[in-house]
Amino acid sequence: MALAGNPNAGKTTLFNSLTGARQHVGNYPGITVDYKEGAFTHISHGNNKREKQEIILTDLPGTYSLTAYSVEEVVARDYLVNEKPQVVINIVDASNLERNLYLTTQFLELGCPLVIALNMIDVAKDRGIGVKTEKLAELLGVPVLPIIARMGQGTEDLIDQAILQADQPWQPRDISYGEDLDEVIMEMVAIIADTHFLIHTYPARFTAIKYLEQDEQILSKGQEEDRDTAVRLEQKVLQVSEHLLKTLDAYPEAIIADHRYGFIKSILRQGVQSHSYDDDRLYTSDKIDKVLTNRLLGPVIMLLILFGLYQFTFSWSALPVAGLESFFGWLGGQADTHLPDGPLKSMIISGVIDGMGGVLGFVPLIAFMFFGIAALEDSGYLARVAFMMDRIFRIFGLHGSSVMPFIVSGGIAGGCAVPGVMATRTLRSPKERMATLLTVPFMNCGAKVPVIALLIGTFFSEHKALYMFGFTLLSWIVALLAAKLLRITVLKGAATPFVMELPPYRFPTLRGLAIHTWERTWQYIKKAGTVILGISILLWAMMTYPGLSLEQRASFEQQRQTLRAGFSQEVIAESTMKNEASSSEATTLRHKLTSIDQQESEQALRNSLAGRIGITLEPISRFAGFDWRTNIALVGGVAAKEVIISTLGTAYSIGKIETESVDSLSERLIRSPHWNKVVAVSVLVFISFYAPCFVTVVCIAKEAGHWGWALFSVSFNTLFAFFLATAIYQIGNWLG
Repeated sequence: MALAGNPNAGKTTLFNSLTGARQHVGNYPGITVDYKEGAFTHISHGNNKREKQEIILTDLPGTYSLTAYSVEEVVARDYLVNEKPQVVINIVDASNLERNLYLTTQFLELGCPLVIALNMIDVAKDRGIGVKTEKLAELLGVPVLPIIARMGQGTEDLIDQAILQADQPWQPRDISYGEDLDEVIMEMVAIIADTHFLIHTYPARFTAIKYLEQDEQILSKGQEEDRDTAVRLEQKVLQVSEHLLKTLDAYPEAIIADHRYGFIKSILRQGVQSHSYDDDRLYTSDKIDKVLTNRLLGPVIMLLILFGLYQFTFSWSALPVAGLESFFGWLGGQADTHLPDGPLKSMIISGVIDGMGGVLGFVPLIAFMFFGIAALEDSGYLARVAFMMDRIFRIFGLHGSSVMPFIVSGGIAGGCAVPGVMATRTLRSPKERMATLLTVPFMNCGAKVPVIALLIGTFFSEHKALYMFGFTLLSWIVALLAAKLLRITVLKGAATPFVMELPPYRFPTLRGLAIHTWERTWQYIKKAGTVILGISILLWAMMTYPGLSLEQRASFEQQRQTLRAGFSQEVIAESTMKNEASSSEATTLRHKLTSIDQQESEQALRNSLAGRIGITLEPISRFAGFDWRTNIALVGGVAAKEVIISTLGTAYSIGKIETESVDSLSERLIRSPHWNKVVAVSVLVFISFYAPCFVTVVCIAKEAGHWGWALFSVSFNTLFAFFLATAIYQIGNWLG
């Protein structure tokens, strides 16, 4: 079975309800471009007996038609004609029948076995809309079943009926498009039938209609299949187009759309749909939108909601974050006490516990952030954000459809640049798409959030939410300015119009919020436990080897021997016990030995492969306030931004002076002479805007169709970020 329908009709909600799949539910076309597949077992209750049926259900991307105007429509149509599912479940919004049935007419023309799932009948009832499903089924000639997908109501009967329809053959239906077009369609169908033109993929009449609609994909396939036949069909289209322009001042595709809507209206007016309220009545969503999307109040409310999200996140996550920090500190202490000295101990403490602890310690913060974003998304508010931001985006040469890629990439913090880059497929203008694609990595993705939260919590703990809010606004401002720069230089071009659908407001369900929060948080944990762990251990090895030479180690050992020679055996033995009641001589010896150990470890880190890279970069990075240890973390961040925390944890734990208690990374940074508030802001700005992670770079190359743009993104972003960081550091120092 295939599940198809318009965006916002509840298609993915039904898919999740049936299969239990944990797919992200989006309110905007373009978030999920590839179709998803799920399996479930259905128990039929027909003929007074229970029958088990194994079903594979494919969730196609939301589309408004089967004409190739967008990538989603191409994906959906290609799946239907190539895979030929046994039945298509067409989910239709009962409160928006006329618009939703436009896609249904094309399924009928394609001829696929069809069942209509009339969703959101409760919403239609609240709006005073009545629908007679039996009458609609009779007029369309396909089963129509009322459901409420989010509650699971009516889904059992729907699947029972779909199983019955699965035995039906593919039978295309004809819709009249007026005398002029019907005549030319018949002529084109005759040509297609005689030459077997694309007949193995599409019904002959369907192909003729797509030629009249100037469907680019069908035209291209036709040229490849049979150039002579394709030319004959194109000539027919040209002739009828010229005739229609002279007589009706319209193109064939406009006539076809008009007749489809005429067909739909003729059905609805035969007693299918009734209204108990006036057509001009304002629905609840419209009333709310009068305030939330108001030109003056809307942006203010949007900023307050965003600030409230950060306030909620930091307030509620503070206690569990502190608890996890203490746990990893205790775990490091236990490992230090019980493991024998050597490379394995160093790897476990510095590479795994200190490295991974920094990343996993922020899981509560990430979870609360995702919960808040899921609430905004599932309620329908994020679509309003896109609508309001369109006015601003136009100033900077971007399209309203660019807003969702920015939000998906972390525009409200916590997203990911990879789906953000992929979401740019919805933009039809190549230059607007490229400008969006190159600037979405500036957003505060979920990988950057823990790093930003760590540095803000360390150096600006008194106003954490305010600073997080400020850095989010900064990411938008910088991304828009960078987009404007690109649009007036390398990506010049005219702006294209923007139209979007605002879904109705809905109360998010606790189950839905829990699923979305867990899904995204688990992705973060899984990444931390696999990719980040692997990179942390690799970076630990780079920060440990080749280490010191035999002569250097012997020199440090000689210093220890010389130091111990000045103390008695009793004092030396007492200094190794770390007893709080130690004599002053034993305490002095212990501290001096620790100082030599620290010097040895720091020299070993400097001599390591990672240390050498960091030191090599320091003559340049010092202009932005970065020391060589920070350089190591920033270089590691090119692989994945989460690695920055784990690498800082490792770099500042190798060679640290031991204290009576185990220090957190925040405490180590505060005590470091290389860090202060100005350096923290400089590092934050650089991390926010420098080269995207490796996976995003690969995705940019794939989507742009050329590695040149991916390399441009890496170099442009890094130079831009370093310039900003240097300016902040130099101005901050000048101001004292």
